[in-house]
Amino acid sequence: METQTHYELLHAEGSATPIKGWVRGVPLEEQAHRQLQNIAALPFVGPWVAVMPDVHLGKGATVGSVVPTRGAIIPAAVGVDIGCGMAAVRTTLRAKDLPDSLAQLRSSIERGVPVGNGRGGDHHRVPGSVESRLGASGLFERLEAIKVKHRGIRIDKLDRQLGTLGGGNHFIELCLDETDAVWVMLHSGSRGTGNLIGTYFIERAREQLAYRVLGFQLPDKDLAFFMEGEPLFDDYVEAVSWAQDYARHNREAMMARVLDEMRHRLPKFQLEKQAVNCHHNYVQRETHGGESLLVTRKGAVSAREGELGIIPGSMGTRSYIVRGKGNPESFHSCSHGAGRVMSRTAARQNITLSQHRAATAHVECRKDAGVIDESPAAYKSIDAVMAAQTDLVEVVHTLRQVLCVKG
Repeated sequence: METQTHYELLHAEGSATPIKGWVRGVPLEEQAHRQLQNIAALPFVGPWVAVMPDVHLGKGATVGSVVPTRGAIIPAAVGVDIGCGMAAVRTTLRAKDLPDSLAQLRSSIERGVPVGNGRGGDHHRVPGSVESRLGASGLFERLEAIKVKHRGIRIDKLDRQLGTLGGGNHFIELCLDETDAVWVMLHSGSRGTGNLIGTYFIERAREQLAYRVLGFQLPDKDLAFFMEGEPLFDDYVEAVSWAQDYARHNREAMMARVLDEMRHRLPKFQLEKQAVNCHHNYVQRETHGGESLLVTRKGAVSAREGELGIIPGSMGTRSYIVRGKGNPESFHSCSHGAGRVMSRTAARQNITLSQHRAATAHVECRKDAGVIDESPAAYKSIDAVMAAQTDLVEVVHTLRQVLCVKG
C-alpha cells in the first residue's frame, strides 16, 4: 500500500537533489521557487531540501527552508539575524486578572525593554544583572577569542543590546490560551552583534569565490560557501555558535525584563513549568538517516518527536505552542511563523491605516503607519500554514494576542 505524502515535489525536472515542500493550500511565489532550485543545484546540498509552508523569498536563502549540506556551509543561508527565535512562558495569571485597558502595561514594557534598531534599541548603560549574565556564560571570553583571529569584526553594541528588542517583525506579546491563561511570548535574535558577525563572514565567503576552482556554476553570489577543513569554516562555526548562544541569552534577559514590568502592574503571579526558547535562524550538525549533516534552518524550527516549539501568527492573529512529531522527511522541522505574502514596500502601498486598525482592534498595540508592513494582511493565513503541516507538529496550545509591542 502506497504511503500518502503531505509534501509537494518542487525541484526542476532532472535535478539531482529533490525539494520537498509542505505547501498545499498556501501560496508559493515564483521568485522563492527559483531561489529554492538554485540552492538545491549546489552539489554539496542534500539529500534533499525541505520547504515549510511559511516559505517566501529571502536574502541569501529562502525563508522557510531547511538546507542540509555535506562538508560545506553557506553563511548567507543562515543570514545576519543569527539565532533569531522565540521564547514563551505560561503564567498563573488568567484573563480576569488583566485590567480592562492594557495601554499602561504596554507603555511600561516599552520603557523597560528598549525597542527598535539604532540608538532607540540600546541601553543607556549596562544593568549589573546583564553584565553578570554575560560574564557567567563565558560569552565575553569566547567573543574575544573570535575577535583576536578576525579583527575586522566590529563589535560595539554587545553590552548595550542584551535584553533589548529589535525592529521589523520582532515583538513582545501577552497572549491568552484556550483556558484563558496568560502567556508572555517574544521574538528576537542576536541583535547588532550577530548582524555584524554574519555580515563579516558573508563577505569573506564571497571573497573566497575569486580563488575557488568550481566544477559547477554558482547561480548566486549569496550562495558563497566555506568548505570543511578550511580555517574560515571552523572560525565561522565558532562565531555562529557564539551568536546563537547570545541570542538565547538575549531572549532570556528580555523575558526577565518583561516579567518584571508585569509584576509592577498586575496581581502577584508565578511562572508555570511550560516554557519554550527556540531558534529559527541557525545552523548545527545533526544526524539524519545515519548521515552527519550540517542543517541550516532559515525560518524553520526544530520539531523532533516530543520537542516543544512556537509558531507565531502575525499581529492580531493566533499563535501556537506545538509539539514536534519528528518527521524525517522534513529533517524534524516545522514552520517558524505565518510567512509573508507582501514585501514591506508592497504592504505599505496596499494596506491602509484603517484596515490595519480593524485587523488589530482586539489587540493593545501600535495603530500607526510605522507598523503597516507588519499588519496581518501582509502575512499568509496562519490557519492554512498550520493545516499544511499536520504531519510535522501537533498543537498543544492556541494563543490569541491581547497586547503586542513592536520595535
